[in-house]
Amino acid sequence: MDLPAGAPLRYRSAAGRWVMLATVLGSSLAFIDATVVGIALPAIGRDLGSDAAGLQWTVNGYALSLASLILLGGSLGDRFGRRRVFLAGVSWFAAASLLCGVAPTVELLVAARILQGIGGALLTPGALAILEASFAPEDRSRAIGAWSGLAGIGGALGPFLGGWLVEIGNWRYIFLINVPVALLVLWVADRHVPESRNPSAARGFDAIGLFTGAAGLGGLTYGFTAWPAAGPGDPAVLAALAVGVAGLAAFVVAERRSPHPMLPLAIFRSPAFSGANVVTFLVYAANGGVFFLVVVNLQVVAGFPALASGLALLPVTVLMLLLSARAGALAQRIGPRLPMTAGPLICAAGLTWLAGVGPGASYWADVLPPVIIFGLGLALQVAPLTATALGAIDDAYAGVASGVNNAVARAAGLLSVAVLPLVAGLGAGSLTDPVTLEPVYRTAMLVCAGLMTAGGVVAWLLIPARLAAHEPARSFCDPCAPPMVRRD
Repeated sequence: MDLPAGAPLRYRSAAGRWVMLATVLGSSLAFIDATVVGIALPAIGRDLGSDAAGLQWTVNGYALSLASLILLGGSLGDRFGRRRVFLAGVSWFAAASLLCGVAPTVELLVAARILQGIGGALLTPGALAILEASFAPEDRSRAIGAWSGLAGIGGALGPFLGGWLVEIGNWRYIFLINVPVALLVLWVADRHVPESRNPSAARGFDAIGLFTGAAGLGGLTYGFTAWPAAGPGDPAVLAALAVGVAGLAAFVVAERRSPHPMLPLAIFRSPAFSGANVVTFLVYAANGGVFFLVVVNLQVVAGFPALASGLALLPVTVLMLLLSARAGALAQRIGPRLPMTAGPLICAAGLTWLAGVGPGASYWADVLPPVIIFGLGLALQVAPLTATALGAIDDAYAGVASGVNNAVARAAGLLSVAVLPLVAGLGAGSLTDPVTLEPVYRTAMLVCAGLMTAGGVVAWLLIPARLAAHEPARSFCDPCAPPMVRRD
């Protein structure tokens, strides 16, 4: 059922609510599994006998395949239909979640997490592209803001959900619970989500870009993850980092020469799009470190139970739910620059305070106030950031814009989890040893605060006060046409 021409959805309509439900629940699957594992890492380590590198790969295996393939997911949606690819991603994600739930070793768990990331790469850009292509222009910022709040709370709910499931049963439940939720998403989307596609999307498959991009991210991730235990002079570490750098360089060259690139470089001629993605990288690198280390630190260093550690971040969920749609509407009214500048700076203040959480910390005095500040900053910035990244490119390329922005966010989180422990001085220590983790956590939170501050500065410098109107649709692949981006 293709979207009828001239009949866009309205935010408050029944049809619009069904589309919101499907995209929010589907995206929440991917977002929750990006954060829920953090709270279960100590239990997974004990049950499967994993070292620090194995636990990092439990997080990074998912993030690596998600970041490597999310551009492909966006372009496949533009070509074959966003709803169709979204449904395929949800189905794949459910099957991989089942494999995670029954994995007997950490190696098999990591392999299943990699498969999960493939499903996430198909469904995540599809959700945003469906919203951008389906809703009326005057309702898009509000719809994206609501999606940011409702789906984004999935990431914040992850630690709470994980803590509750670990305490009442077993860490395996955090994966098995995805299956019934995915079935509900499939039912709703099949009946209520309109199909949309880009008729001028490239018909070829960018195999070289896919391979070089995955090799680049994989090499850097492996090299930085192995560095603390093996040392910088280890041949495997050096080889992996060299492959990573060479792979990313080859990816840029391949995309420049490909007749049907997975990442059309012409879209970066839009200052708003480029600026939004630089801010996305900085902000989501910080978020990756926060959601990876805070819940672990609360358990290992501060001595909180698993459920209490997950509940500690619940205010972020509440604030995102209450304020993200309003932040999207505010940005549409006053422009994106101010909220995208103020949001990261507010987050930086909260993270600087949160860095002091150590042994004997009180939740009410030491954890709750900085978590509220951090949540306010996130709620202010996420919807305008997402809307700017998508709104800088013509609607026909909603899948490409969504895929690029999601790829940047996932790559930032992936590299953050790999690099932060190294930068913070983990060495060969363990993430489950309180003596080792305490100084590592403190330094890592200050680094994350610095990343947020940089994100606010970049937003002020690169994000326009207002976005210009769309230009007429033209193909990125048409050599006679100017790049189809918005002039800011």
